[in-house]
Amino acid sequence: MSEYINNQTKRKETLKRVIRQLHAGKSVEEVKGEFAALLQDVGATDIATIEQELVEEGMPAEEIKHLCDVHVAVFRESLEEQEKPDTIPGHPAYTFLAENGAAGRVLDKLEQAIGASEWERARERLQELRKYEVHYVRKENILFPFLEKHGFTGPSAVMWAIHDDVRAGWKKLDQLLAGEPDEESVAEVFEPLATAIREMFYKEENILYPTALEKLSGEEWYHIRQQSPETGYCYVQPGDQWPPKETALESTLALTGAVVEEAPISSGGLLHLDTGTLTPQEINRLLIHLPVDVTYVDAEDTVRYFSQGRERIFPRSPAIIGREVQKCHPPSSLDRVQQILDDFRSGHRDEAEFWIQMGSKFIHIRYFAIRDESGHYQGTLEVSQDVTHIRVLEGERRLLDE
Repeated sequence: MSEYINNQTKRKETLKRVIRQLHAGKSVEEVKGEFAALLQDVGATDIATIEQELVEEGMPAEEIKHLCDVHVAVFRESLEEQEKPDTIPGHPAYTFLAENGAAGRVLDKLEQAIGASEWERARERLQELRKYEVHYVRKENILFPFLEKHGFTGPSAVMWAIHDDVRAGWKKLDQLLAGEPDEESVAEVFEPLATAIREMFYKEENILYPTALEKLSGEEWYHIRQQSPETGYCYVQPGDQWPPKETALESTLALTGAVVEEAPISSGGLLHLDTGTLTPQEINRLLIHLPVDVTYVDAEDTVRYFSQGRERIFPRSPAIIGREVQKCHPPSSLDRVQQILDDFRSGHRDEAEFWIQMGSKFIHIRYFAIRDESGHYQGTLEVSQDVTHIRVLEGERRLLDE
């Protein structure tokens, strides 16, 4: 056993040396020539694991992102020989794969329209392709948190950064197509964008999903399936062959964030607050009826609660409960999130606010430091509100609108 462990450790260190040599400037062919024998049986989990360990050892996720396609190029032959995961219609992995297939067809049609300079058709195809955004959101807010529970964080950070690159590419291409498109300018944006999307298809299908299927239990996949409809799907709807009805896991509601029957808090099941007494169910109803989204992060930077209102502004899923708040944000905004938390913790500030335009909506976002009676930091409250209607109010209204 010890010899096996030693061999596995040596193999991982050699694979990490492969990655480091690529980052140092060696070509794919040079590395393949040196490590040909080792590269013959590299699997999806191997690649995901070594990228994870390199992040933990201090290699910036941004650096791995820039060379991610090169990593795949080195390991591509071995990946294509590995057995593809067998999934069933209705299983989240099957749905993710089906969305990729549909998005690929839309991307091909967009490419054809751009190649023929058919700009109106290109605009329509781009809007259709941008529906694929919901695929990325489901990955980021539901699949990634479950992987992180297994200590698997590096690859998700790298992929999220690539998602943001794709989003930026969609936006830029949309702007170019809105006016009088210039063929050369459109090509300069579209070609790397199309490559990034197609390479992400490959990474998902050959690395992410095989690794996830190996690491996640059937119960965890069940909860991913249960939480996915609120975020939504693109182009397809999940089948009903999975999970089998006789093995459905309705009894494991704790992982879904479902509200359970209240337990007595005090005599009569009431929770005594500063200015009244309420049951846990009443508190939950009050929170979900507030005209704002509320998220609570504790003193250890762990997401403990979010309100499940009628219309959420930002995507949330029960999978983020227990997740580090830093992992709930795209890598591009991580510095700002960490600055707020550090300032709250040090006492440098007690509040931070932002406002953004989201399509036709104007969103006001505020963060508040929560402190105990002695002034010690206990966590952060995030409050988001669509204030579009409020911004245009004028004069007074003192009578009920019929």
